[in-house]
Amino acid sequence: MTFAYNPKSLPSSMPRLLSIFTTIILITSILFALIQDTTNMSTIFQRLMRPFTSSATPMRFNPDSAAQNIPEGAAKCTLAAGCFWGVEHRYRHQFGGKGLYDAKVGYIGGDTKDPSYRAVCSGRTGHAEALQISYDPSKISYRQLIEFFYRMHDPTTKNSQGPDRGTQYRSAIFYHDDEQEAVAKKVTQLAQEQWYKKDKIETEILKAGEWWDAEDYHQRYLDVNPGGYDCPTHFVRNLPPLTE
Repeated sequence: MTFAYNPKSLPSSMPRLLSIFTTIILITSILFALIQDTTNMSTIFQRLMRPFTSSATPMRFNPDSAAQNIPEGAAKCTLAAGCFWGVEHRYRHQFGGKGLYDAKVGYIGGDTKDPSYRAVCSGRTGHAEALQISYDPSKISYRQLIEFFYRMHDPTTKNSQGPDRGTQYRSAIFYHDDEQEAVAKKVTQLAQEQWYKKDKIETEILKAGEWWDAEDYHQRYLDVNPGGYDCPTHFVRNLPPLTE
């Protein structure tokens, strides 16, 4: 006996079932690819909560006119205190119009050339998310910037800040000369003795290495995206003045 294929004999719901089945396979493939490309579940969460560019060549920051006109006598301060969006936002708010020329976010402390945000978030490049400040040393002292650093984040958590985990979120001061190194160590000592008596400060104090600007969409992120992610430990603490 011979049976001829007749499409009209198929149940009317068959095309819909095939469509649903195809969609399930597609979604499963996407989820599997994400998991395979992710070292742990916290990184998946970061990908969902924090944006990063999909381009093969990272889009680097194009400095605005203020950054392009930084005077020759400007000083530089480089810090890491967790997610750089909130760090940059706090420093601009505190020192803007008071001698701050520019504040840009980027990556430092790693061993990979021209790292992307995606690579830094993996924790495999060794870089920290950081802030580099250009300022007028006749109006702002390096000590003021370091004291504010210890006021605006929690320096007692190692390789983390708030819910963000990983070496890229470590607390660190990257000094540019011997004088900055001495000031950073002195303020750290005083902050430990007077502000953080119960917990050990985990801040690293290291010589500044090669700096890489972060992609342009990270610059002034919380100004452009007022409702964007802001680490809950980034706030200015009401602490008494440090005394010698």
